[in-house]
Amino acid sequence: MEPSRRKLLLLVVYVITNLTLQVRGWTGEIHGRVVCDVCGDSSVGPEDHVLQGAEVAVLCITKSGEVLNYQAFTNSKGIYRVAETMPESDRWDACLARPISSFHEHCTRLGDNNSGVKFSYKHPSGYSHTVRPFVYRPTNVPTYCI
Repeated sequence: MEPSRRKLLLLVVYVITNLTLQVRGWTGEIHGRVVCDVCGDSSVGPEDHVLQGAEVAVLCITKSGEVLNYQAFTNSKGIYRVAETMPESDRWDACLARPISSFHEHCTRLGDNNSGVKFSYKHPSGYSHTVRPFVYRPTNVPTYCI
């Protein structure tokens, strides 16, 4: 390879390497749980259970001012997860997580103080934020709870 082509190739490799190193990725995660408070007593007991398939919305504002809206559903353990990888300059700044619906046959009434949770997202890349559980209650409390 002639010297001028070799210098050009080295320059291109150098520029690409520097640009790649300057754009740092950031990864964040938000997760929480959705449960059925069977007796509606606001305490966790053996009768309570997690809700699979419950829908949760998570709205985040990034450091650059962009609004991102996520939709998540709970798994068999009642846990929902939202994760994103983006440039560090566009990372989440503040978020709001709120329950949308429960598809459980008997546990569909949203519990008190469950309209949503606002929080700042200050975690470094690779860490997660846990949102307090969202609680649904049955329309009719079972007789064994009374």
